[in-house]
Amino acid sequence: MAQSAVQEITVPIDINFGETDSALGDDNETETTSLASSITNYRFENGRRYHAYKEGEYWGPNDEKQNDQLDICHHTFLLLFDGKLFQAPIGSDPQRVLDVGTGTGIWALDFADQFPTATVIGTDLSPTQPSWVPPNCKFEIDDAASEWTYADNSFDFIHVRGLYGCLRDWPAFYGQVFQHLKPGGWYEQVEYSVHWRADDGSIPEGHVFQRWSDIFVESGEKMGKTFRILDLQKQYVIDAGFENVVEKKYKMPVGPWSSDPKLKEIGRWHLLECFEGIEGWAMALLTRVMGWSINEVHVFLAEVRKGLKSSKVHAYTSVSVVYGQKPGPK
Repeated sequence: MAQSAVQEITVPIDINFGETDSALGDDNETETTSLASSITNYRFENGRRYHAYKEGEYWGPNDEKQNDQLDICHHTFLLLFDGKLFQAPIGSDPQRVLDVGTGTGIWALDFADQFPTATVIGTDLSPTQPSWVPPNCKFEIDDAASEWTYADNSFDFIHVRGLYGCLRDWPAFYGQVFQHLKPGGWYEQVEYSVHWRADDGSIPEGHVFQRWSDIFVESGEKMGKTFRILDLQKQYVIDAGFENVVEKKYKMPVGPWSSDPKLKEIGRWHLLECFEGIEGWAMALLTRVMGWSINEVHVFLAEVRKGLKSSKVHAYTSVSVVYGQKPGPK
């Protein structure tokens, strides 16, 4: 049974906010490979570095600048979720946990620290995770879109954050999640929108933020890897057979324009994330998929940065958290 936790969210605006407040594995015979030198033969393109394993499957860079954005994003989500790494009611003693698309591995590391008796596995196309990790945490290079090599019914909790634009066949992915969870296990997915919106009309028709959003949606559809998973994930999870499905929605300000102290702090960090991330988010999509020249990309990004610096725009990013439980024995 699906439950609803969705309600209308209003972000209060700080009327005193002005321009002066602006802020900126082990088995080498399987598809899951260990962190070997063969996968660090990275692709360099337009000044950015991209993954080598399954080259081209993911559109974002894996260089230090983009990894900084991922870690800033992690901190921002912790602020938004009041310090919680997850919201699903997984209990106090999870034994096996999988973090799909782990990125820098920061979520998996924090989870392993919080639950020292759990075994935590983080998977990604890039080996950008630290080499010194807790004994209960390990990282593997793997493609979430390929057939998983883990045993069926083997995980207590599977976690995903930010897989938008990454998969061609979402129902197949959710099928694999369901297959590999233990009966009674939980799945949680956190996604945010590529749309920057404002509730007060401060993003007028034709604004660069609208064009940014439209371009991302179009590029995702051209690749066959939608960026609209935020709007689709709840129903996909239900259709996959999960029970007790809950969706929680949030608004994450872009900049410190809110009068609410918590949202103002979130806005500062999310704005910093946007400045750190926009070139990496845009470069491969606009040049490889949309056919832009690198000069066209830089001109467009300059306009986006100008929009981000404006205190007159009260933009926010929509966030959706969906979690559900694999049915247990009746």
